[in-house]
Amino acid sequence: MTRIGLGFRVVRGGSVVVGVSADEREPRVVLSTLLATTGKDDRLSLEPYHVAAEMVRSADGGDLAAAAAAVAKGRRRQEQLATDGLNDIVNELQGRGYEPVVAALLVNRAGWVSDLLAYSLSFPDHPPVAEGLALREVLRPAIGRAGMELAELDEKSLPDLATKRLDMAPAEIEARIKALGATVGRPWRKEQKLACLSAWVSVIVRN
Repeated sequence: MTRIGLGFRVVRGGSVVVGVSADEREPRVVLSTLLATTGKDDRLSLEPYHVAAEMVRSADGGDLAAAAAAVAKGRRRQEQLATDGLNDIVNELQGRGYEPVVAALLVNRAGWVSDLLAYSLSFPDHPPVAEGLALREVLRPAIGRAGMELAELDEKSLPDLATKRLDMAPAEIEARIKALGATVGRPWRKEQKLACLSAWVSVIVRN
């Protein structure tokens, strides 16, 4: 089995997942997909904190307890979808001869927020931030259940970390990432590139 890393970059409704092998320091993308954490026409699993904020801010004055219950229900759906979807990804990779050993989860500096519901209700522009933080919380246990080591990487400092770990200039790294995208096709946007780089820098130190 070839050891690989999986990079996770949260997006609306799930996470971009890119799998990278790096034998002898030469990276190769073996997977580029979306791990969905929402079902079709299921707004509660898509954006539970938006739903809760609308409930509380409704004209008749929403019930905070009901909003909290709605969030909990949406999060449970997200967790189940993340767990099942990631298991399917790992099984498919193992069937192709790849063993995911590390999951690189991109995070940001809003991790200080501890009460996502209260944060969502404090200002109208907070729910989108809470949704992203919640998905990271959903992914962590799903990754653990899939048997992978979790490596949390700060998205803003990832380029500097990559320069050090890969011992390459930023321009060379950028060119490599672009070339890797050509091997898997579209979409290969910012989200896929970041997930790819996070997987690469995480798996390289474990091979």
